[in-house]
Amino acid sequence: MVRRVLSLTSGRIAVAVLVAIALLALLGPLLAPQDPLATSDHTLAASSGAHWLGTDHLGRDVLSRLLDGSRVSVLGSLEVALTALAVGAVPGILSVYLGRVFEWVTLRLTDTLVALPFLLFAVAVIALLGNGLGQAMLVTGVLVSPLFYRVARAATLAVARSPYVEAAIVSGASVGRIVRRHVWTKVLPPIAVALAQTIGVGFVIVSSLTFLGIGVQPPAPTWGGLLASDLGYLSHRPWAPLAPALLIMVTVWACNLLADAIRDVSGEAGRALANDRKARANRRGEAAPAPAGGV
Repeated sequence: MVRRVLSLTSGRIAVAVLVAIALLALLGPLLAPQDPLATSDHTLAASSGAHWLGTDHLGRDVLSRLLDGSRVSVLGSLEVALTALAVGAVPGILSVYLGRVFEWVTLRLTDTLVALPFLLFAVAVIALLGNGLGQAMLVTGVLVSPLFYRVARAATLAVARSPYVEAAIVSGASVGRIVRRHVWTKVLPPIAVALAQTIGVGFVIVSSLTFLGIGVQPPAPTWGGLLASDLGYLSHRPWAPLAPALLIMVTVWACNLLADAIRDVSGEAGRALANDRKARANRRGEAAPAPAGGV
């Protein structure tokens, strides 16, 4: 699947952008030219050689805070996506095989989670457990998990009716063996699409919570927090919100682009794409002129 995704122009662009964002999260705090928490007397300064993106209302270097805050944003979005994957995909697959009681209970829990507004519920949990991004992202991941439950369940139901799975059941294979050998490979592509989309959703959620000052204690820098602080001083630095907003938009766009690329190369669409490429390659080979013979 990786080769198929990278064979598409959209897939290569998405992977390149996401790799750059991941490197920014890993190396951003090390690349920060100044201490992101250090204040100075040069408040609301314009871009200069010492401060490439200027300074904020406390004289802190904006570029350093932007680089240092990338780690929190990336880790928070990954926590949302991986929590949703673990909580939703596994019960979605097992609901097809573990009987009607397990199926009914998981379906009702999924309906309940869908009805809960994740932002308000995350705020309520933080009020009970204390202000911290980890617990906020954990709760948000649980609330987003119905997407993975439904995707995994629908894909498993389609595979469960196939002759080779029914033959494995008749031969006495265990549920774990059937899932590992037959179901997981068929369920993986739609789950990969949902995972890529959820990472993008995670960025929006992390940015929304930190924009409201939830989950991260100041003066810790985050992309959403930088966006919120810059909006209060638009009369002095009207271009300031562009940098954090652009990072958030590009990251979410790359996640959605990757999800589209995975969808295009998997299933029937992927096979049709591969067959179309083979046909075009054959036509080019037939149309190529024969080499001239030497005397």
